[in-house]
Amino acid sequence: MLNISDEITEQVNVWLVDYKNSTNEVKKKQLKNLIVVATMPLVKKIACSLARRATDPVDDLIQVGSVGLIKAIDFFDPNVSTKFKTYASYLITGEIRHYLRDKASMIKAPREIQELAFRINNVIRQLAEEGIEDPSSEQIAEVMALPVKKINDVIEVDRRKNPISLDQTLYNDEDDCFSLADKIAAGDYQEFLNSYEEKMMLSKAINQLPESLKEVVELSYYDDLNQREIADRLGISQMQVSRRLKKALSEMYDMISGKSNQ
Repeated sequence: MLNISDEITEQVNVWLVDYKNSTNEVKKKQLKNLIVVATMPLVKKIACSLARRATDPVDDLIQVGSVGLIKAIDFFDPNVSTKFKTYASYLITGEIRHYLRDKASMIKAPREIQELAFRINNVIRQLAEEGIEDPSSEQIAEVMALPVKKINDVIEVDRRKNPISLDQTLYNDEDDCFSLADKIAAGDYQEFLNSYEEKMMLSKAINQLPESLKEVVELSYYDDLNQREIADRLGISQMQVSRRLKKALSEMYDMISGKSNQ
């Protein structure tokens, strides 16, 4: 399961204080990116949890959750609260739920489809609890004793039940009106998010890591593998992966803060 260890949580709290107090803009950007990297597992965990009750691809929810994480870093005040993980979880969850509310279905699917979709989501959640995080249609069909084609048809219909005009007027909770086209992300949205992982200023620090630590960081944050997948890829235990990630993040912080030169 994706999560942040208590040790990394404590590290992030230290980095946040340093980030808020730093007057060096380059260092602040590097620290902010490091905090994003260290906290992305929390975004993924929340997105995966909410995705089981939604029809949107989990990757979309991770992108939206990342915006909530960045807001949390910007707004968090270490002098008011020492629990950044709790604060970030609130903003990440809120950002995703707000996104899902804005995309709420305008057309109801037939009752049979709704009921089957609900049962399928329950089975997906059940399989996730058993360690199967992304079950195939065959696995779902086996649990539900239904044809695979039926499962695929329901999933497809459930995902496509929002065919509304881009010019149609919608309203939010504050009775503000807007068109669906207004809610489409700008073309540079993905590029903005990628800048925090693929083009981040931490590349120099990552390249200076020992090969064993560098490999774990790249597999986790560039190839988007979870700790279990990394362990399988490298032939080591999940505990070893967790320790290497913690050590890598700590060494990267020392490089950014200049402690490695002291």
